[in-house]
Amino acid sequence: MKRLRFIMIGGFLGAGKTTTISRLAHSYLNQGRRVGLVTNDQAQDLVDTNSLRAQGFPVEEVAGACFCCRFDDLISKVGRLQEGERPDLILAEPVGSCTDLVATVVQPLRDLYGERFEVAPYAVLFKPSHGLRILRNESGFSPKAAYIFRKQLEEADAIIINRVDEIDPATLAELSDLVSDEYPAVPLLRMSAKTGQGFEALVELLDQQGPFGRKILDIDYDIYAEGEAELGWLNSAVRVSAAQPLDLDALLLDIVSHLREEFRETGAEVAHLKAIGLHDLSFGVANLVSSASEPELSLPAKGKVTEAEVIVNARVAADPAALEEQVRETLREVCSKHHATVEFQSMQSFRPGRPQPTHRYAVAK
Repeated sequence: MKRLRFIMIGGFLGAGKTTTISRLAHSYLNQGRRVGLVTNDQAQDLVDTNSLRAQGFPVEEVAGACFCCRFDDLISKVGRLQEGERPDLILAEPVGSCTDLVATVVQPLRDLYGERFEVAPYAVLFKPSHGLRILRNESGFSPKAAYIFRKQLEEADAIIINRVDEIDPATLAELSDLVSDEYPAVPLLRMSAKTGQGFEALVELLDQQGPFGRKILDIDYDIYAEGEAELGWLNSAVRVSAAQPLDLDALLLDIVSHLREEFRETGAEVAHLKAIGLHDLSFGVANLVSSASEPELSLPAKGKVTEAEVIVNARVAADPAALEEQVRETLREVCSKHHATVEFQSMQSFRPGRPQPTHRYAVAK
């Protein structure tokens, strides 16, 4: 039996993993190759899953913890895709606050399921908005959260500076030098998942064969767990209804913009904030990748609706209870502004628990 190609794209929260996986999926489909996607989150109601499904991709979701802690679920969800879609490739997106994935995901796949899976090089996306400050030692996060960011880069087979369309040449040159100085033996690519600039180099990288996925980290799980726990995590789903058609894109941007101002006032650093609006005939996505960034309509719906399901995912360095109250109040205010009513369907806010990997290899196989 031909082995299934397993491609996992890592990177910090807001690095552009979902956009990258979407573009990769389209690229492989254009090559005549079938794809299956697996997303991952600490809780359910994930914007990424809904966004990718709305684009027509077959997607399974591993919820409740990282791939490393839900390894058996990952294998099960891939098996479900194999039964239904018979893909040639699996594209997997891990939780953006996770690291040590070579020891806990890649190595178990190689060792326990080597006859079933062929593992691609592990590419990690570099997020410029936080990465520049971290490598300059100017992080808005604590050193413990920056520790996770650095460890993600340390275990990469290749580091991909993403969002180059948003970076001026001088800053990109500085970023490239900083990354190369800290990780001199790691291949460095530059691309924009949004525009496609430099994207073919990533496709070529991921098609390579060789001894990849062998960098076992020397990692302190106490620091790792404390770094994750400094982020408040929120997933919410609401039903929005209006008597007159409302602009779905404007609603989503208003939600993200309003929350950005709330977080700025309280000094809460944003790791990533996403909102998706889903309607039978359209969907739109707005996001914010840092407190200093501008809200962006990454996937416009370009239409008006009288009802929609709106899902908000927030990863913010804030108390989860305060984060939940801010999101609830923002949804009420913004919907009222658009002459719409809001019905809360689900709301989860928490701090991630300590990672407890199913497997962890101390030595690469």
